[in-house]
Amino acid sequence: MVSIDEVARLAGVSTATVSRALSGRGNVSLPTRGRVEDAAKSLGYVVSASASSLASGRTRNIGVLMPYLDRWFFSTVLAGIASALMRRGYDITLYSLTDDRAERRDIFDTFLRRQRVDGVIAISIELGEEETEHLRELDLPVIAIGGPSSRLPTLTVDDVAVARLATEHLLALGHREIAHIGANPQFDIDFHIPTRRRQGFELALADAGIPASPHLYEPADFTIEGGFRAAKQLLGRPGSRPTAIFAASDEMAIGAILAARELGYRVPEDLSISGIDGHELGEFFRLTTVDQCPRQQGERAVAALLEDIDDPEAPTPQHVPGALPFELIVRGSTARPSESRG
Repeated sequence: MVSIDEVARLAGVSTATVSRALSGRGNVSLPTRGRVEDAAKSLGYVVSASASSLASGRTRNIGVLMPYLDRWFFSTVLAGIASALMRRGYDITLYSLTDDRAERRDIFDTFLRRQRVDGVIAISIELGEEETEHLRELDLPVIAIGGPSSRLPTLTVDDVAVARLATEHLLALGHREIAHIGANPQFDIDFHIPTRRRQGFELALADAGIPASPHLYEPADFTIEGGFRAAKQLLGRPGSRPTAIFAASDEMAIGAILAARELGYRVPEDLSISGIDGHELGEFFRLTTVDQCPRQQGERAVAALLEDIDDPEAPTPQHVPGALPFELIVRGSTARPSESRG
């Protein structure tokens, strides 16, 4: 097994410098750090996690709390977190925080209290007062994604503004009969993101002088299948049909595209469809969307958390409204209503 002394000799530095360079603790110049890293790589030297933890008081491990493991948005945020942590030499301990009270209590009362993590990232989870207090009692850096949270440092996307942007795009094209696919009540948890997106949709309509119609709303479950069923309901009702559909997620929007095609509607000639997220399948379906950059959300959370870990005396902003970016991506699923074309 390669020792730290061998790395120090090859790099021409002391063992203490090797330790600081590879742990990220202490001041080491970039050229020296690069020389140490090159020497360690060429020799196949790997820092012992247990030895590093004993020496530094750190575990080099970050706990991540998330409500779903099988949803695209959450897995993409997690991918950004994992990539950013790997570059900094950190591991992940993943906690699936369901709505089961007993399971949640075990995570906060037992697992997190084992002090096997250096910090915690919570992805789009609305924590109760007691749970938040448990986190604060750990005396560890915590960063939440989604919110706002009045008691935790939080990176947020303004979901009302995101939905307004998507709806205003359809209005600017000339659409007035715009339907909305939102969420079933059981999915409107953790910061009520679907409700906030519906609010943004209705505010954009109100600004355009268009009353929101219950006839043009259909709930779903934020999946492609759910969007497919909801769009079939909207397009199969008697009376005038919508000329556009705004779905509160890209997966539901993709389901709506598939339903429209099955019913014989051309997208966008007969029906415009837009979503929110920036899903990886959006480009394949030529979906117009508001990209909320989920991978970058994870990377920014890691940067904020590790900055707090490296400099615990530095002030951490509690809540930065609109700190996480979003962008309208116009593709081929939206166009002017057919009757407006010359």
